[in-house]
Amino acid sequence: MPKIRVLVVDDHTIVRDGICSLLGLTPDIEVIGEAANGKEALEALKKLMPDVVLMDLAMPIMGGLEATRQITKEFPRIKVLALTQYDDREYVFPIIEAGAHGFISKMAASSELTSSIRSVYHGDSFLSPSVAKLLVENYQQEASTVRSRDPYEQLTDREREILKLLAEGYATREIASMLTVSPKTVEGHKTSLMAKLDIHSRTDLVKYALRKGIITI
Repeated sequence: MPKIRVLVVDDHTIVRDGICSLLGLTPDIEVIGEAANGKEALEALKKLMPDVVLMDLAMPIMGGLEATRQITKEFPRIKVLALTQYDDREYVFPIIEAGAHGFISKMAASSELTSSIRSVYHGDSFLSPSVAKLLVENYQQEASTVRSRDPYEQLTDREREILKLLAEGYATREIASMLTVSPKTVEGHKTSLMAKLDIHSRTDLVKYALRKGIITI
């Protein structure tokens, strides 16, 4: 079985040496080259054509972010695995958007590093636990923002219940009897929900309920 060919890119010699020594003990991984910055990495790629580039982000001359963008464009077959001590939004999201297939912290265990290289080589993505948590939190925040923009999310449970019944064609008195409340209470909820949804007629309310999937024909 052929070994996974890796190019190690980091501006600190001692870090590169440590990574190379570690990977040298791994039977299925071979370090075929090193680079001290993004510019050197791009030059090395043309000659070595590795399977995976282990890419530091903060480097002089050309950082890992710009180098990753160029690798993704010029060498789409090559997988980039970002390796950095930073795992906050400022670094994580840009490098993923640039095309990196994985993101691992320099604080990770050696077994995690080798696993991440294997994962991206085989076409999977790899995120260290702290980065995965960050992405989940970001998704939850975006989902919450979307929900807050939807007027339907502003309705109370009772208003949603009455909206459905109104859309199904029930009259105010019928709804009041079904919910064991007064017609005046139903009218109050009706006025409130229509104001929140910016709906001004029963016909528009039915159309809204159909679009929303609250009722079906």
